Amino acid sequence: MAQRQAAMQWLPALLVLFIGSGLAALIYEIVWFQLLQLVVGSSAVSVGVLLGTFMGGMCLGSLLLPRIVSIRHHPLRVYAVLELAIAIFGVLLLFVMPLVGRVYTAWGGYGLTGFLLRGLVAAVCLLPPTFAMGATLPAVARWVETTPRGVSWLGFFYAGNIAGAVFGSLFAGFYLLRMHDTATATYVAAGINVVVAALAVAIASAADRAEPVDIEFQSNPERRREALWSRPDTTEGAWPVYVTIALSGFCALAGEVIWTRQLALLLGATVYTFSIILAVFLLGLGIGSTLGSIMARGLERPRLALGWCQMLIVAAIAWTAYMLNESLPAWPIDFSLVSDTWSNFQLDLVRALWAVLPAPILWGASFPLALAAVVKQGQDPGRLVGGVYAANTVGAIVGALGASLLLVAWIGSRHAQQAMMLVSALAGILVLAPSMLGAASSRPALRWIGAASLLAAAALGGMLIQSVSSVPGLLVAYGRFAPTWRGVAGEILYLGEGLNSSVAVSRSSSGVLNYHNAGKVQASSEPQDMRLQRMLGHLTTLMARDPRSVLVIGCGAGVTAGAVSIDPKVEHVTIAEIEPLVPQVVSTYFGAQNFDVIRNPKVKVHLDDARHYLVTTKEKFDAITSDPLDPWVKGAAALYTREFFEIAKQHLNPGGVVTIFVQLYSSSPEAVKSEVATFFEAFPNGIIWGNTHQGKGYDTVLLGQVEPTRIDLDEMEARLGRPEYAPMAQSLREVGVMSAVDLFSTYAARASDLQEWLRDAAINRDRDLRLEYLAGMGVNLFQSEGIYNDMLRYRRFPEDLFTGSEGRKRALREAIERAPGGEL
Repeated sequence: MAQRQAAMQWLPALLVLFIGSGLAALIYEIVWFQLLQLVVGSSAVSVGVLLGTFMGGMCLGSLLLPRIVSIRHHPLRVYAVLELAIAIFGVLLLFVMPLVGRVYTAWGGYGLTGFLLRGLVAAVCLLPPTFAMGATLPAVARWVETTPRGVSWLGFFYAGNIAGAVFGSLFAGFYLLRMHDTATATYVAAGINVVVAALAVAIASAADRAEPVDIEFQSNPERRREALWSRPDTTEGAWPVYVTIALSGFCALAGEVIWTRQLALLLGATVYTFSIILAVFLLGLGIGSTLGSIMARGLERPRLALGWCQMLIVAAIAWTAYMLNESLPAWPIDFSLVSDTWSNFQLDLVRALWAVLPAPILWGASFPLALAAVVKQGQDPGRLVGGVYAANTVGAIVGALGASLLLVAWIGSRHAQQAMMLVSALAGILVLAPSMLGAASSRPALRWIGAASLLAAAALGGMLIQSVSSVPGLLVAYGRFAPTWRGVAGEILYLGEGLNSSVAVSRSSSGVLNYHNAGKVQASSEPQDMRLQRMLGHLTTLMARDPRSVLVIGCGAGVTAGAVSIDPKVEHVTIAEIEPLVPQVVSTYFGAQNFDVIRNPKVKVHLDDARHYLVTTKEKFDAITSDPLDPWVKGAAALYTREFFEIAKQHLNPGGVVTIFVQLYSSSPEAVKSEVATFFEAFPNGIIWGNTHQGKGYDTVLLGQVEPTRIDLDEMEARLGRPEYAPMAQSLREVGVMSAVDLFSTYAARASDLQEWLRDAAINRDRDLRLEYLAGMGVNLFQSEGIYNDMLRYRRFPEDLFTGSEGRKRALREAIERAPGGEL
């Protein structure tokens, strides 16, 4: 008894260790996913493979460790070895991932082979450390006894691990990766693992290992009466509990996937938003696990609590659905009034807590209640925890993959949430019915009461399921600015939820067509937007030496790709588009603006994220351009890194051109400078072309070639005058560009001009994705005019860039001087 009491005295210290373990685990998870998505892609399929492998490793660890490690080994020393293993694998992956990436790049592709290779890469990188992560809780579980107090401590350990994960998600997203890089974040996490391991060994040395639980039960009748196995619940079969906790895991991860997607629309899809959402979800799980652990100590029949917990989840899902679909999009909030990003983060946190928290609390409480419902006399605590955790994780894997790869795109988020509610209700009935209607209810009156309660709960659940509404079109179209567009947004012509994103098309009262993605207008028939997209397409093919084959990154409204396609020299256009819905939508609604590009026989749409396509294809191109992308959207910064631009250069034929879009609105000077400086590192001869609106800077096009760029104004003018170029000349006239001189009068600067302006710019690299964090801080800023004017202060007329007759060069100089920004 003294040994057992001595062991129990150290349990609060172990709780602290689990907090540290959870903190390190979330840092690793964010870092690994960021690095691996650069290798295997960021499409829903790739993310699904990564998520499934990550959670699968944790499932295997929790299930197998109690079966391969003897109970005779000291639990805390086993735990210390596992923490050291996580640290070693975490650091090792920094060096292994580039090697694995090179192998994948050489052999990776599409179809079944490509899918299997993605899975193999994920398994090689993630299974070893995640196996160790999943094994930590079953290892330490052997330190506690299978009594109400002991099982409740297992729930507290789980809650502590989640509490650390909450801090880890915020620490990594708002500090470590914003201020440092993936290597620094990894070393911090590994250091935490080492400290946790050292403390575990110290505690093991200070406290004797407790006797096996069943020995103490045999020698102590009073403790035997206290044990959970003597409760009525433990006489029933355990399989309903395992099925219920698996279904709970399914609903929890399906809910996280669906609600993260909707909250990203509402809050803005920045890296900070995803950190906030993850932290809120984990916070709910931690609170619920704590409450469930407290309840597990005193409940006579924990199965009843577990079952009613699942029934309450039905109401909690209905609450979140109502908040996200109807309430929060109507809150009278105008983000343009506040330029302080940190104030907006506080509001985002409050809204996420208000909408999402109830269901995760109930899902978190389900885990300790499930432990209490299945524990039996003399049971190995490690196998107990490992089995329940594995069942929960299997359900979570199915839920995460099912929601992200199937449910939302197939039946929509409304029906997906209704399915979650139905599954939760069935899970509740599965454990409630035997306890309330079976042999455990010896009196007929109790059975009748139980039956009536279940029928009433089922009826109420059915009403709540019917109450779930669809995602509002205004939210998909305008995201965080939906309240300011209420009543003036015009007509929503199309609304669709795809595999990777939600898409909408609207038409304003003035007849302007808008293409919406990521909760904002991505393209429109507005003059300034059409001008940008036509400039992107036409500059790309006019500047390339022989533009026969062109890659367009992202389809958007198809205007950029359409401008590329009408160049008579272009024979083949490849559009790399991540969302399958987009080509279907733009071919229906934007055919007049994009020259019906999707149906053009020279155009091929490749459904994949552009980076993954470019690193795995063997094809080379005469030009590569990008439809407008928002760098503040999580994942987009991977298309603006130094390494990506090098990949693009490697896929260029001699005389080839790369052009990209750089937005000045909804951005900060630091983010714009990062984009420009990173591009100019890869293309030292790079040029900036400006697109203005109402005489003010709006956005820009960056153009780069490996060889020094030379522009023959006479040849360009003659080309646009040829009959075969008539469609291109007409396309330019439609956006106010009447001649080659007009087109090139948009010259804003080149790399040699801007060395002083870019002196302190942060280079965006794969190892840190610095732009993702800089752009996310400026998403609510409107400083485009100031950024553009500041850039133009360094502009000089490039005598060596333009050739041709003196008359045309003089006309170009005068046109540039008349353009926004003034004299040269």
